[in-house]
Amino acid sequence: MSEYIGLDVSLKETAISVRRDGERIWRGKCPSDPKLLAEVIRHRAPAAERVVFETGPLSVWFYHALSAEGLPAICIDARHAKAALDMAPNKTDAKDADGLAQLAEVGFYREVRVKGYDSMLIRTLVTARTKLIRIMTELSNQIRGLMKTFGLVVSKGSGLVFATNVRNLLGSNAALEQIILPLLEAWRSIRGRAAELDRQLVAMARRSDACQVLKSIPGVGAVTSASFVAAIEDPKNFRISRSVGAWLGLTTRRYQSGEVDYDGHISRRGDSHLRGLLYEAATVILTRAHADSSLRAWGMKLREKVGFKRAAVAVARKLSVIMHRMLTTGEFFDRSAGMTA
Repeated sequence: MSEYIGLDVSLKETAISVRRDGERIWRGKCPSDPKLLAEVIRHRAPAAERVVFETGPLSVWFYHALSAEGLPAICIDARHAKAALDMAPNKTDAKDADGLAQLAEVGFYREVRVKGYDSMLIRTLVTARTKLIRIMTELSNQIRGLMKTFGLVVSKGSGLVFATNVRNLLGSNAALEQIILPLLEAWRSIRGRAAELDRQLVAMARRSDACQVLKSIPGVGAVTSASFVAAIEDPKNFRISRSVGAWLGLTTRRYQSGEVDYDGHISRRGDSHLRGLLYEAATVILTRAHADSSLRAWGMKLREKVGFKRAAVAVARKLSVIMHRMLTTGEFFDRSAGMTA
């Protein structure tokens, strides 16, 4: 007889529910450790057919660790699971585990693809670099704002120019210097750490053939190409290239009921960071790219009709389709064939 297990994962404890033949046969809790969970599941459900849990911060670790233990781990979309779990009159971890076990038994769920550790390592590198850059920008803005209060306006400039301008202005205010210099030193330290991660990312992109293919597109650099490769992993994960735009939330949402039928804003689902990078690349194509391409020409015509922002979103969507196609074929960007994707 097959058993179906639902796991409601939290940071400290995981609620477990085991079902067989339409009835719950056991329910309990276990520390959120995949090895301990595997022991409990093997003891309570020796014929486990499906072990279902939702997407979350621990889902990548749980999926690979439970799979390594020989369990049929399945990670499902939390948004779809929520619609079923909200039907319970009371929400508890145990009730959620029961609901997930029921979904596992009837097969009413949408399984999501869990990224491998290598892809997550690239994603972590990009995320850490982005975070340091944001902190560095916040510190520089804070320094400018604090000094402006005392009539010391820092001239435009970044990097070493910014640090030099700040030090030159502080020379006339010794009291303020004791406050601003620690912030400036923190800014310099974070800037150095961000540069280290930037070098790692560039080196990784140079070693990757897929990244080199994507970097042939105007406006796509090491960060965007590495993020896209890490998100897609295997181009075969998408049957058609057009699905990538919808997967990244770059397609419009539709509402139809009776005689009401209209398209709204883009769905904004999926990887928000990658979606932002593609929008930045589309902005570069429309504003800074010097070399002409059919993609840019199409975007410029659309810009005249619907405005810059909508045109940039459309170019970002088409760019995601083209990039997936390039990963599939291994061919470099063809400026004259950008419209064929």
